[in-house]
Amino acid sequence: MAKEKAPDKRDRILEAALRVFAQRGFYNAKVSEIAREAGVADGTIYLYFENKDDLLIQLFEEKMEVIISRLRLVLEQCGGNALDRLRRMVHSHLALAAEHPVLAEFITVELRQSAKFVREYENPRFQEYLTILRDLVEEGQREGLLRPGLDSRLLVRMIFGSLDELLLTLTLASSSRSIDLKAAAECVTDVFLHGMSANP
Repeated sequence: MAKEKAPDKRDRILEAALRVFAQRGFYNAKVSEIAREAGVADGTIYLYFENKDDLLIQLFEEKMEVIISRLRLVLEQCGGNALDRLRRMVHSHLALAAEHPVLAEFITVELRQSAKFVREYENPRFQEYLTILRDLVEEGQREGLLRPGLDSRLLVRMIFGSLDELLLTLTLASSSRSIDLKAAAECVTDVFLHGMSANP
């Protein structure tokens, strides 16, 4: 039998880490548990990752790359004006709760458990995500659809903060299955657009 390719083994470890972090929590998760879930020896993990924090950061980067690629495709296919695409971005963000609940929990809960991630990691993927959102806001301002005097940096943080909190609620709440995600996305978008609209 041919030896397993290194990238495949690394991917298997990342997927195992995602499941273990979601089930056990970052603090409680042990490298040995991740190794067992991935079907590899404990020492194998250290061939690819420095420690548990490094594993968490690389897992975040991998998943955010997928999320961003998907988002860019969704926005390209959306068409319409900046507000149409902003609305579509909100829908895409909240859809994680239903389509990828384990990933949604990882992003909204477990990342905050790593002091290294919060304090030391520059987080370029997150900045890329915010840049996409900021580009939409500034495009809407140039088109005269959003008030031009508002600071786009603040608006982006406000929008993302609301989406992050709502995604957390939808992910953790036992009643989230009964919540209409599309209606929630429309509610969030309408509130922001009403407050930012050039012609309320």
